[in-house]
Amino acid sequence: MPTVDDDLPSGLGPEEFSAQIFGTSGPRTGAGLELAPFRGVRFVPEVAGDPASVTMPPYDLIDEAAALRLLAGGGHNIVRLNLPRAAGEGYEAAGERLRRWLDEGALAIDPDPALYVYEAARGGTVLQRGLIGALGLRPEADGVVLPHENVFPGPVRDRLALMTAANANLEPIFLVYEGGGDTARIVDDAASRAPLVEFDADDGLTHRLWRITDPVSHARVATDLRDKQALIADGHHRYATYRALQARHHAAGDGPGPWDTGLALLVDSTRYPPHLGAIHRVLPGLPPDDAVGKARKVFRVTDFLDEGSAVEALANAKGPTFLLGGGDTFHLLSEPDEDALARCMPSEHSPRWRRLHTAVLDHLLIEHVWDIPENENAIEVVHDDPSAAVARARRAGGTAVVLNPLKVADVLAVAGKGERVPRKSTSFGPKPRTGLVLRLLDPDTAERP
Repeated sequence: MPTVDDDLPSGLGPEEFSAQIFGTSGPRTGAGLELAPFRGVRFVPEVAGDPASVTMPPYDLIDEAAALRLLAGGGHNIVRLNLPRAAGEGYEAAGERLRRWLDEGALAIDPDPALYVYEAARGGTVLQRGLIGALGLRPEADGVVLPHENVFPGPVRDRLALMTAANANLEPIFLVYEGGGDTARIVDDAASRAPLVEFDADDGLTHRLWRITDPVSHARVATDLRDKQALIADGHHRYATYRALQARHHAAGDGPGPWDTGLALLVDSTRYPPHLGAIHRVLPGLPPDDAVGKARKVFRVTDFLDEGSAVEALANAKGPTFLLGGGDTFHLLSEPDEDALARCMPSEHSPRWRRLHTAVLDHLLIEHVWDIPENENAIEVVHDDPSAAVARARRAGGTAVVLNPLKVADVLAVAGKGERVPRKSTSFGPKPRTGLVLRLLDPDTAERP
């Protein structure tokens, strides 16, 4: 078996790496959107404990402090599998722990292949409802599963090492599609019955899970989805990992198998529109005074003494606008210099792409004004919460860049033309809870008693 580094392209920037890993130039398969049933792996509450104590948000939303809280809260929390390094363990230890939990009965394999309906609600309002299954992996040339963000090699290598050691998909990626057809009726019909799992989590949401084992319903879903197209809302690095694992097995001559699909939640955006939030940046190596001083050369800068007024001004701003925090005051950057934009923004991209907030941030501010390398060590991210980004920047003595969220129409338009928004541009939600259902990649799982 080759090592992780042996079978991933190296020495490439995020755009080139993304093109290769998503398979932009790969042959068309002719297959449509597929979400197949599988035998899910689920925690057994009588052994593992309350589902609220063993599940977690997606791995990339968990910082070190949150990981430590999860580790302290329960011996069977999925964080021990999905982020083994938080517990001071390696990938192989996570794989061994997964198999041990199966042997001990903390995890169990469902007896029949199923599609799973997942719901997240707050009070009496359903925020998210969709179908979890095994997503058919398609080259981007097929135009069936559309990525809209570039990915970096580091996180893909990390997830590939873990997925290989565990021989499992430990959490679903999140996709949206324009449905309104038979699948939507099947999903809502399943959700009208008593759930298989229901619990309130510390995220303020009630999470529910149902199981659909009827082969007739599976066939109806397959027929309804065949001509549809899905956008990756969350999980680009994990989808890239699915594709890398698929390529590895095909290169080894393994032929068709469970590596040709990946665990995914598919949500009908016409019935349950996703929330699109911002992903803020924290630049720990850039002092706030330096950031503001250099930015004044190409932006209009407005100073604010309190965070509330500054965030409100950002929300009401038009065009590429950013809020800098980390020091004692806040600084709104607006009206970027058009000549500077013309010099810095990549000409090969569409005009719509070149006006995206995150594109202007990456190319004008981070690359040219601040001269910061584009990698996950120099640039940290915080989803949705401006105060959390500012607090993290203050602890590090660095700068927080608070952004407005992109518009869904812009994301769809950019993806539809074969472009990708810059990395970490979108935070679609609510994201599926990790640990509700897992998927083994053992070809013999379907035959196990």
